[in-house]
Amino acid sequence: MKASLASSLGLACFLATVTVAVAADPGTEDPNNWPLYNRTANAWRYSPLDQINKDNVSKLSVAWIAHGGNITMGIQQTPIVIDGVIYSITSGNRVAALDGKTGQQIWVYEPRLDPLTKKVLFAPYSRGVAVGHGMVFIGTVDGRGIALDQKTGKEKWQVQLTDFANCHGCNFTSPPVVAGDILTFGSTAGELATQGKIYGVEAVTGKKVWEFNTIKEDQKSWPGESGKHGGGGAWMPGNYDAKTDTVFYGTGNPGKDFDASDRKGDNLYTDSVVALEAKTGKLKWYRQEIPHDVWDFDSPYEVLQFTKDGKDLIVHMNKSGYVFVLDKKNGDIDNIWPISDLKNFVKNIDPKTGELIGRVELTMNKETLICPSTFGARSWNSGAYNPKTGLWYNNVLDFCSYLKPVAQKVDPKDYGTGHTGSNDFGRMVMAPDGRKPGQLSANDPFSGKQKWSHAMDVPGFSCVLTTGGGLVFNGDPMGKLQAFDAETGKVLWSFNTGSGMRGGIVTYAVDGEQYILVPSGWGSYAALLLPALFPQLENVPAASTLIAFKISK
Repeated sequence: MKASLASSLGLACFLATVTVAVAADPGTEDPNNWPLYNRTANAWRYSPLDQINKDNVSKLSVAWIAHGGNITMGIQQTPIVIDGVIYSITSGNRVAALDGKTGQQIWVYEPRLDPLTKKVLFAPYSRGVAVGHGMVFIGTVDGRGIALDQKTGKEKWQVQLTDFANCHGCNFTSPPVVAGDILTFGSTAGELATQGKIYGVEAVTGKKVWEFNTIKEDQKSWPGESGKHGGGGAWMPGNYDAKTDTVFYGTGNPGKDFDASDRKGDNLYTDSVVALEAKTGKLKWYRQEIPHDVWDFDSPYEVLQFTKDGKDLIVHMNKSGYVFVLDKKNGDIDNIWPISDLKNFVKNIDPKTGELIGRVELTMNKETLICPSTFGARSWNSGAYNPKTGLWYNNVLDFCSYLKPVAQKVDPKDYGTGHTGSNDFGRMVMAPDGRKPGQLSANDPFSGKQKWSHAMDVPGFSCVLTTGGGLVFNGDPMGKLQAFDAETGKVLWSFNTGSGMRGGIVTYAVDGEQYILVPSGWGSYAALLLPALFPQLENVPAASTLIAFKISK
């Protein structure tokens, strides 16, 4: 018995050791699911699934198609997939649970929205849901947080977070972040005459615990009353680091966007990365990337997390196209590099200090050519990092805008007009050097060194997906879905989805089969503004569709 007991204990110790040794590598956790907006907390948009790979991707075929209802502003979501169930959100905050094998609807929920949502700038679209604690969470286009039962879709609680009617229609267009027992919601602002805030809410009850104002109360930063309608906000999802109980958000631009005559300071905490304690909302640190922004180059994009040479880093791009490599614990600069050489708003950003060198300021009532355009060197759609190749894949936008600041009254009740200090978002033009207006670019995330790029006649506006099968998936506004060799950029497969792509391509597995899931439905302000530069987009059909692919047998 003693020998048997000793053997059992020894075996137990051995198994425990093995369990630790085979702990999931970063980005490979929960491989069959897509449980978060960017799949994993490090925001890589990488899936280790490799059943679909370079050798068989040419055999991809449609498994099923599901329609999402209202096509207004297209479909901009990244679906969440857990244990074979897809959680989807479409225009009007319509939430549905779908069977991942068939696309059949399990349940649907449609909230009754404030009629004012028909007038405000940022509606009725949403970019996703969050799932946790047995619930599905959404932020609505009328400023509420709502929790639904994950199995039935029945409403569990709701809470009004923004002062929707009195803050220029400020609301939520992206999902909250599940940060332990807290949900964090980032509100729209930027072009709205308001102060954008981030809210912390008890996940189980919906009780508001804290709020963080992205407009700092500081006369040096916001002289006079300029901060009263300073914009900012955090209109894309943040990332939660459970180890340090930190939620990272990128923040929006200051307002008025192009007329900075009354906001002479640095305008904190706009155009920044902020690190907040999830339980309390306390600011741990911030890094402002674009002080005193006059070009609409806000910073709401994903915050990627890495460990490199024993150092914890974050990698973050803003609309200017400059990528900030920062120390995760305090925001200190490790490096700064540009995703594109098409830039003239500054001569450079100092890679050690972050100083904007040779700024180009705007002149009232006069057009100034600024590169990149107000769509940015990349839109809000996330890139994807593959740990096998060490490359970060992004849709780069290589065109410019003429910006013309004009005097504009401040009216928080003028819901349909942007608080921009202009009559538009800029007159877009092709790059002066004649280059193609877009590229899918594969770069080292720390140095910026480019390994390959794929030029595009119409630039990409979808989130990128990369997989353990050595693939990169990307979609364009014309409806062309492509699979690339992650190492070389060679096109391996192509499919016409019938409408443009503005959301997030994901992958998951059910019963041993891998699927690629693609939201297809061109929309957003890109669909309204880009045809002036790309006339071929005028006739792209509207849609709100999820298309699932798998390998045909």
